[in-house]
Amino acid sequence: MTVANIVGARPQFIKYCPVSLAISRHNQEDNGPVIRDLLIHTGQHYDYLMSRVFFDEFGLREPDYHLDVGSGSHGWQTAEILSRVEDVLNKEQPDLVLVYGDTNSTLGGGLAAAKLHIPVAHVEAGLRSYNKFMPEEINRLLTDQVSALLLCPSKVAVQNLRREGLTAVLNKGELVSLEYFRRDNPDNLRLSQNNPLIVNIGDIMYDVLHYSLERSNARKPVLNQLGFLPKQYCLLTIHRAENTDLEARLMHLLEFAVDAAQNRPILFPIHPRTQARWKPQVEKFEASIRVIEPLSYFDMVQTLQHSALVMTDSGGLQKEAYWLQVPCITLREETEWVETLESGWNILYRDYPGAHHPAEQASLAYGDGCTAQRIINLITVLGKEA
Repeated sequence: MTVANIVGARPQFIKYCPVSLAISRHNQEDNGPVIRDLLIHTGQHYDYLMSRVFFDEFGLREPDYHLDVGSGSHGWQTAEILSRVEDVLNKEQPDLVLVYGDTNSTLGGGLAAAKLHIPVAHVEAGLRSYNKFMPEEINRLLTDQVSALLLCPSKVAVQNLRREGLTAVLNKGELVSLEYFRRDNPDNLRLSQNNPLIVNIGDIMYDVLHYSLERSNARKPVLNQLGFLPKQYCLLTIHRAENTDLEARLMHLLEFAVDAAQNRPILFPIHPRTQARWKPQVEKFEASIRVIEPLSYFDMVQTLQHSALVMTDSGGLQKEAYWLQVPCITLREETEWVETLESGWNILYRDYPGAHHPAEQASLAYGDGCTAQRIINLITVLGKEA
């Protein structure tokens, strides 16, 4: 059985890691059909600090195909990804295509597979911000529409898909047990693009965090190198186009961050695109904001874990702050990760200075850290029936 994993951007390299490890374990245990892990890197992110560093850090093997798409407009980039992925899929004829998240690589890869009638499994299906000005929202909506297997991170994501008229929901939208598909497809389920199957498998990023914590804590403390003390600084990340395309918007958010930090220093690992475009403007805040290059994932986890507050427009950081019990202010008008708001660990910046009211412990709204194993259990059984 050949499973094509399509990645191209920083978050996808990270999400692919536990899936790759789970495939390796499955093949070593000789527990069902051998899975060939076909890795296709679109080249959407190509800078070392946005791409290669994650392969090095997580010990990922070299991609089977590197498509070198590079940067461009959304339309051009998505079209190039679709075309180049299509060529690979025609050559390799995989049994299933796994796409991750909400980038142009997600959509381009999903469309290429669907048009060739290859089943698509979408990891992080069902997320909705209900803001169609976000390119990520368009990518999510369209990818879900062409997928045969909708792998949801939470009950809320399942409910979103139900509201859109999809009805084939496994286990009533509750987290499916690890044992379910070890009973060899008890409900005689089939993969069908015309009747996609919705499954709550938990959040793959929780797997990644479990994997990373031990390794990041074993590293030389990045705070020592930066000269910060634990819980005495705030962490800031801003990367979305709606927050960085216009100077006035970015300046507003930087001013907001300084105010919300309440005289604590701010650490700002800056996205290369933002640095290149707005370096002089950002430097005006150097008395309060320390700008550094993007951090590796392990260093980012360590830095987040020891921060007093995180301010971010990143979906991943919102969840990681929730799991690590670090108060978060989301620099957006809405979030698809509504469970973090409900928990009290996260607030939208429009609601500031509203106080955080965190629960004593983060709930299992996003599963138990075994999402990758659920994916493998699912696809090995469903793949037999395809």
